Amino acid sequence: MVLAASQRVLARLLVVASVALAVSCGNDEPAPSITVGAGDSIESSVLAEIYAGALARTGARTAVAPGLGDRADYLAALDADRVQVVGEHTGALLAHFDEHATVRLPEKVVKAVSAALPEGLVVSDRAEGADLRPRLLLTTQAAAQDKVRTVGDLAPRCGGLTVGVATTPGLLPSAGRERVDGCDFAATVAFPDPAALRKALLDGRVQVGLLGGPPELTPGATDGLAVLADDDYAVRAENVLPLFRKGLLDQRQIKKLNYVAGELMTDELAAMIRSVRDDGAAPGDVARAWLDKHAL
Repeated sequence: MVLAASQRVLARLLVVASVALAVSCGNDEPAPSITVGAGDSIESSVLAEIYAGALARTGARTAVAPGLGDRADYLAALDADRVQVVGEHTGALLAHFDEHATVRLPEKVVKAVSAALPEGLVVSDRAEGADLRPRLLLTTQAAAQDKVRTVGDLAPRCGGLTVGVATTPGLLPSAGRERVDGCDFAATVAFPDPAALRKALLDGRVQVGLLGGPPELTPGATDGLAVLADDDYAVRAENVLPLFRKGLLDQRQIKKLNYVAGELMTDELAAMIRSVRDDGAAPGDVARAWLDKHAL
């Protein structure tokens, strides 16, 4: 009798344990996946893979949605919740949401971006070391002759100069015509690529060049040219940062993105973009190698 009673008690305990396990398993639903969107540019794809990889290392389920088009297209996908995160530039993002904004300094641009974002979208830390601003160029001879080392030195002469402009292949789309504060050029001439801009400068067809990104992205395109310093941000700040849906990420995931921002530098991002653009590397592979290198 005692044995039978003990067996009944054991049976009840097993039933209770089985029910508890079933309830536990039933509530153990997988966390929602995070889709990181990428536009058509190589930089957008690289940033998407970096953010997706970093978030995956927090335990999140992530995926990358590539080829979403231009800025308006991938921001529309973000607004519609088809993707939840995208990589952006601070200045271009501000111009998209507030075309009348005049701030140029990095911190002020980030604050203005946060104020201009639609309800439901937020940003985390900018990558202070990833500076994707356009650069102003002179021939080394002209820079030495006129003692021009900075954009501020050039400003008093701008009214009599023609500027040539060229985009840098692989970068996120610009916000449109780049403005150089305090510099109103006499004329503007567009060139198809940085190499054509360099030739026009060396031939004297234009006196100033506006290269649509850091020279690290176009090796050789600034040979014989001086890149003017712009510590006063006559050209608006263009730092990399993630834009994502509010309430999506927990503090651990946001902290991980902030770690990424702290490690990402212009030269390394440029090298990743060149590796994909010029050597045919896969964005996911270069992003993974970068995350591993920085223990992220």
